[in-house]
Amino acid sequence: MDKNVESNLMIGPDEQVPVSEATLLGLQHVLAMDVYVPPIILAGLLAMGAADSQGLLQGTFLAAGIGTILQTAFFMKMPISQGPSFVPLTAAAGIVAASGGLKGNGMATLIGALVVGSLLMVLLGMTGVFQKIINKLVPAVVGGTIITCVGLSLIPSALNDNIFDASGNIYQNIELAAATAFTLLVCVAISIRFPRVQKIFRTGSIVIALLVGTLLSAMMGRFDWQTVAKAAWFGLPQRTVFHWGIHFDLTAILTFVIIYAIITTETTGTWFAMGAVTNHEITEKQWNRGIIGEGLSCLIAGLAGTTPVTGYSTNAGVISITGVASKRVFVAAGSWFIVLGFFSKLSAFLAAVPAPVIGGVFAIITVTIMLNGLNVIRQLKTEASDLYIIGLPIILTLAIVLLPSKVTSGAPQMLQYLLGSPVAIAALAAIVLNLLMPRKHSLVTA
Repeated sequence: MDKNVESNLMIGPDEQVPVSEATLLGLQHVLAMDVYVPPIILAGLLAMGAADSQGLLQGTFLAAGIGTILQTAFFMKMPISQGPSFVPLTAAAGIVAASGGLKGNGMATLIGALVVGSLLMVLLGMTGVFQKIINKLVPAVVGGTIITCVGLSLIPSALNDNIFDASGNIYQNIELAAATAFTLLVCVAISIRFPRVQKIFRTGSIVIALLVGTLLSAMMGRFDWQTVAKAAWFGLPQRTVFHWGIHFDLTAILTFVIIYAIITTETTGTWFAMGAVTNHEITEKQWNRGIIGEGLSCLIAGLAGTTPVTGYSTNAGVISITGVASKRVFVAAGSWFIVLGFFSKLSAFLAAVPAPVIGGVFAIITVTIMLNGLNVIRQLKTEASDLYIIGLPIILTLAIVLLPSKVTSGAPQMLQYLLGSPVAIAALAAIVLNLLMPRKHSLVTA
């Protein structure tokens, strides 16, 4: 066990925190996750109106909340938060368009594919097959490499999508992101230099940084108060399976079976990252229970009329910064998501926080995830062949992130889905290289 990792946590996964504190820290996780972005992107791809877009957003919050509580309290039993994956968005839009659009059977066909795929994930966990696959294909060197690639793949998104390519004046975007990141660093520095106030400044560092960034954006006229003002206070999710219906199409189902396989690979990396941050070795039972919980989360998402919610890697970085890994905090985060599913005004407020403010915090979070992966690798006694098992996936991660869109769009449809997930490509490369590269003796921890 690495004492450095252990001592980095102020509050461990099984330690209890007061309900009021857990509530605030749970909100911090919600704020650090750009959960509202994938449904907004999908709504744009499908040219949804206001009612459909709001329904998609509410369904996403609701599924993320229920999934987070299921995974943390009942299945994975680790501090795990669920959120919408970016991987299925283009496939989902394609299926809806090919099945008559929003006015036809488009959403019903998508929901049918989501339901079948998620049930297959549940079956994979119930049979115990998933854990056997992990034990065979993902030793420590592969796991550490996948964690590293998870963080690395998110860095360009944090910088480009949230800062450089975000709407608004690019110089203001940089100023907002820099101010938010600087506030976060100041909070962490204060917590290190003055241990007596560590609990306030370290555990609340992300909330403080986001509040400062949001206030600064409001002073610049960058906070959209009108969107918040127009939003209703409360509202039940109106665009669930009861509104759209359900329809089963073999092509759509097969497409999402492949999508779920890619998502599962990403989720495995997230679980490895969380295990590394909390210094916890995932047991055989947890692997199988986790994939059952993942399947149920995706099933709930499908029935709620939205795309799959999966393990979110951002939260591992949040724990690294705050030092708080209590499962009670994650249950609180899940409860916040459920509240957002019904409290339209609050969800509109969070969605109005400018992307550069999120990006300033997100950039630091992604680096901490990557460094945790490198820390896992650092503890291993490696051989010459391991340099390629570690190095090539890192190269592929950057290559897929930087791949021109015209290359991706020119690829076969199934390959496009895979190219949409740098982590999946990196994980597959690490697994294959580990099986093929010769070694003199097995890896042991130092």
